[in-house]
Amino acid sequence: MRNRLSRALPVAVAVLAAVTVALPVSAATAAESVPASHAGPADHATYIVTVHPGLDPAAVADAYGITPLHVYRKTLNGFAARLSPDQVEDLRATAIVESVEKDGGASSFGPGV
Repeated sequence: MRNRLSRALPVAVAVLAAVTVALPVSAATAAESVPASHAGPADHATYIVTVHPGLDPAAVADAYGITPLHVYRKTLNGFAARLSPDQVEDLRATAIVESVEKDGGASSFGPGV
């Protein structure tokens, strides 16, 4: 665990620094969802990854070698991608990621309705 964290931390710092310097103001108003050309293996579960405000979610995904299914910039700041268990663990261990949640169905009704 410590080895993964020690590998991920320099990447996180580099992404944070690069995004802070290079992120154009217009990126914050980009489209809600941008489909990717290809995704991770079909046998990996799909996750929603939320990154800190002000960071470019596509740049974060790229820094971790992840090709997002969708990039979100309005409703939330993050991306959806098929992730391996190791990628999930690495993303959860970095300070630039707010959350990593398995994608699932949503309902406006309570349980059993």
